[in-house]
Amino acid sequence: MTKVLYPGSFDPIHNGHLEVITTASSLFDEVVVAAVRNPQKSGGLFDLEVRQRLIAESTKHLGNVEITMFQALVVDLAKDVGADFILKGLRVVSDFESELMMAQMNEAISGVRTLFLPSASSNSFLASKLIREVARFGGDVSSMVPPPVAAQLTEHFAQ
Repeated sequence: MTKVLYPGSFDPIHNGHLEVITTASSLFDEVVVAAVRNPQKSGGLFDLEVRQRLIAESTKHLGNVEITMFQALVVDLAKDVGADFILKGLRVVSDFESELMMAQMNEAISGVRTLFLPSASSNSFLASKLIREVARFGGDVSSMVPPPVAAQLTEHFAQ
């Protein structure tokens, strides 16, 4: 059985993330999606528990996806869950540059290899940061996120 770990901030999860998870679920026996608190990113919109719930609701149709949270080194989580690989989605060339450095560091300190999966061009512009900003100002992001996320964003910004 091959297990892959797909870590990210997922704040919020969007259709680009869902594309990667769906593809991974067809390629690997098990997919562990890990919502991570990224200290390099400014304060999040949703706490980790809400992100975990939204990911679970958005992936419930996939039978081989497990959701978890994490707040330390991704390679430590990869070892803890028995992941054979770390999976990272790529949208644009600049993603590859930063992700390649992280992949090389992760392999150097743990031996865990990273696989890259490019997104479809229809999702290549999606970024959680942009979705948060559009939603914050009342823009419609329902075509960019799974339905549970659209509902959560609407509720959050209605307050």
